[in-house]
Amino acid sequence: MHSTKYGVRLRTGRLAFPILLSVVFPVLPALCQDGVTERTAVSGNNATIVGNVRNSSCDPLPVTAVVKLYRNGSIPNGQTTTSQGRAILLPQNLGDFSVIVEATGYKPGRANVDVPIPVRVEVDVYLQPEADGNSNAIVTGTPGAPVLAPKAQKEFDLSLKALQENKLDDAQKHLDAAGALAPNHPDVLYLFGVLYVRRNDLPRAQEALSKATQIDPKHARALAALGTVLSNQSKYEEAIAPLEKALELNTQSWETRWTLAKACYYQRQYDRALKESQSALKASAGRAPEIQLLVAQAFTSVGRYEDSAQALRNFILHYPEHPQVGVARRWLVRLKQAGKIRND
Repeated sequence: MHSTKYGVRLRTGRLAFPILLSVVFPVLPALCQDGVTERTAVSGNNATIVGNVRNSSCDPLPVTAVVKLYRNGSIPNGQTTTSQGRAILLPQNLGDFSVIVEATGYKPGRANVDVPIPVRVEVDVYLQPEADGNSNAIVTGTPGAPVLAPKAQKEFDLSLKALQENKLDDAQKHLDAAGALAPNHPDVLYLFGVLYVRRNDLPRAQEALSKATQIDPKHARALAALGTVLSNQSKYEEAIAPLEKALELNTQSWETRWTLAKACYYQRQYDRALKESQSALKASAGRAPEIQLLVAQAFTSVGRYEDSAQALRNFILHYPEHPQVGVARRWLVRLKQAGKIRND
């Protein structure tokens, strides 16, 4: 499933796009309904729905939320609570589902998802705060950044909602309106970057994000997004600086660190690629086990072949259903054929 993202890991074709860098706290395995861990849920053969609950600035919701799952709009199919803005549900059947999220201090949120076959899918649900005296403000990458005027804020929110629903033409229309009212607002430019990534127009995304970071040099999300866009255009040398700056502002973002590790690897900075990829793998807490493949590549590049083989074996052992397992097996065979590791 290609869920609409204003933030983390937009998927456009083969593009892995960790745009929004969320705060990752020291974590234990996330629990879903019936106490099932996320690792168990995603490695089984049944359908799994992973709900990412975010606030209006696309950060993981900072409070615990109740997540309810309904099939065909009304048939209860499970309930759980979030851990760090993430919830895992194991539907009892296949079909069309509604994910309903409620949290204290926020308006209820809803997203629909179709699960026609037993696979793992992800869906984002965005919650807006209850109206208060400053309901028009946006939480931006820089404290004290200018707020949008009410009309621009309305168009911005409508664009965000359209992106969430994958209605890109509607998102473009509302964002164009917001841009006409606030052409130099970094959050508007940032969202333009997100939209252009969804449209697979990376040059325009780069342009919008570059402008956003020029206006607000401490906009961590825009910096991370810019670095990722550059990396996905194979502009690895250019990508490193904004990724580094993003990590200075948000040291806990494992997604940004993963992207930085890849950029360093392709720049032949293998020692650093190893260090950054190991840190990203640890901080991801099992949410992106494929980082281990980059760790293995970096181990090989610095001549630590047995360590590389062990990383590959661990990946194969712990994530046997992962689509990249075949790649790990082939790499392991090549190491053996090249005489770099023991045949055991």
